[in-house]
Amino acid sequence: MWIIAGTIPDPDFSLLVPEGPAPRSASLSEAGLHLPDGRTVAVERGTAALAATALQTCAALDCTPPALLLAGDTGSGSGSRQLYAWLEKALPALAPRGLTFHYLFPDVDWHNRLLLAVRELENAPLMVADAGFMYVAKMSGYADAYELFTPDVGELAFLADEKAPHPFYTRGFLLAEEQNIPVLLARAQEHGNCPANLIIKGKADHIIHEGRLHAVVDSPSVPAMECIGGTGDIVTGLVTGLLCAGLPTAMAALAAARLARLLAAHCRPDPSTPVSRLIAALPEVLPRSRDEILALGRA
Repeated sequence: MWIIAGTIPDPDFSLLVPEGPAPRSASLSEAGLHLPDGRTVAVERGTAALAATALQTCAALDCTPPALLLAGDTGSGSGSRQLYAWLEKALPALAPRGLTFHYLFPDVDWHNRLLLAVRELENAPLMVADAGFMYVAKMSGYADAYELFTPDVGELAFLADEKAPHPFYTRGFLLAEEQNIPVLLARAQEHGNCPANLIIKGKADHIIHEGRLHAVVDSPSVPAMECIGGTGDIVTGLVTGLLCAGLPTAMAALAAARLARLLAAHCRPDPSTPVSRLIAALPEVLPRSRDEILALGRA
């Protein structure tokens, strides 16, 4: 089982948890993301967009989709803490193969409790982190416990700043510009603030594997994608789906970066295009065979 853990920006959204060893999957339609308990959430950006993308990817590859662990949280942290507490207790029974952590309130104490619970499992899951949970993973000092981070360049500057508790406080001399990626990456690595594998998202996507530059993906280039909120969530959703299918991390990361750009070229979005329209077009873009995906990951 792979689990996506994150939040929905609705304070009245009650905790959704995976039920049983083979929980029912969510589904997707024009109305939104249909959850196993009957609720529907809009696919606009954030964890809902990530989850919808992962579901589409798994459907195309005919593999078991991830289970969803979702809480309502608009920034107070209360919903996130409910999620942390539930997962800490449930981890031994769930024994997940992988976990993708997304928008969660960055609580260092709860992060460390979860990490301790993970390390007590007989088989440690692969862990992917983006957004708020990536921030707390860095803040905790245990970034190297993760398989993959998916930062943009601004977030990479935060990872490079050993003193910043949040991207908002990244010191100004750490310039978040693409030409500075090698310096920022080296600094993040020096201070132990990133795992060995990253997708650094930007005008050109930099794939880091085992601490070194593995590939740069810069085409096709669709400038409007930089203006559409949630496109970074698509990349993280794609790599989650590919990891669910069993692809090695480097191959999954490279294929995810390439597929996101092929999706952009297919959809020809303008800055007002909703991210849900891009995600809905994924079945038209995702190759229908594992061999085609593997080829994207090797190219």
